[in-house]
Amino acid sequence: MRSRLAVALVIAAAVLYACGPRSHTAETPNRKHGTAGPLVASSLDVAVGDNVEFVLHITNNAQKKLELTFPSGQNYDVTVLDSVGREVWRWSSGRMFTQALQNHVLEANETLTYEAAWNPESMRGAFVAVASLRSENHPLERRVPFSLP
Repeated sequence: MRSRLAVALVIAAAVLYACGPRSHTAETPNRKHGTAGPLVASSLDVAVGDNVEFVLHITNNAQKKLELTFPSGQNYDVTVLDSVGREVWRWSSGRMFTQALQNHVLEANETLTYEAAWNPESMRGAFVAVASLRSENHPLERRVPFSLP
């Protein structure tokens, strides 16, 4: 009888342990770094002129160095989508990138800037610029709507 009770208690303890609360360190990594926002912040500027200029800013908000890991020589990409979501232009299209892993260390509060330009020729209408950081450990994406008169 005691062995059955012991087995039942062990099984109950295992179920309770498996269903118990989880650590929140994976969800809130910024608390240990003393920052209020994300470790890596980003913004995308879009300037419409003869060409459309895209500037992606990546900032390390941590109080210490942060290493970005990239699976290839392509660090970022910019895509332009039309009003129904079809891709009309991609910065990386037709470009070749090394297939070597690379790392980039961002110092505390350092900002990386990536730029791309698109010649829309005679296109008009509403578009969305989608810029992405191709980092394996800190991937980011920013979307900005814009229009061509």
